[in-house]
Amino acid sequence: MYWVVNIFIIIVALFAISRAFLRFKDKKVGGTGLVFWTILWTLAVVFAFAPQGVSYFADIVGIQRGTDFVVYLSIILLFYMIFRVYVRFESIEQHVTKLTRELAIKDRKKGDDKN
Repeated sequence: MYWVVNIFIIIVALFAISRAFLRFKDKKVGGTGLVFWTILWTLAVVFAFAPQGVSYFADIVGIQRGTDFVVYLSIILLFYMIFRVYVRFESIEQHVTKLTRELAIKDRKKGDDKN
């Protein structure tokens, strides 16, 4: 049954890597994003076939089980990514507010010129 999980991980990883390459080709993801996602999913496949590697890193950090290490690392990664999305969202919101103000001022000036 162990091999079924490994095959599933390989399929998901290959799909995710292909999506990263497509988004890179469409210029929706930069080179850094492509490298990040490719490394992340490649490590998922490597650790699926060599779980002792995860345990090795867990021991270095002082965590007893490799699975716990993966969960902690995943939570940290998710919080970091949420933070990045939040910062980008705030930046976009500020930009939209600035553009809206500029358009309102322009429209107001056009209205004043007509009268």
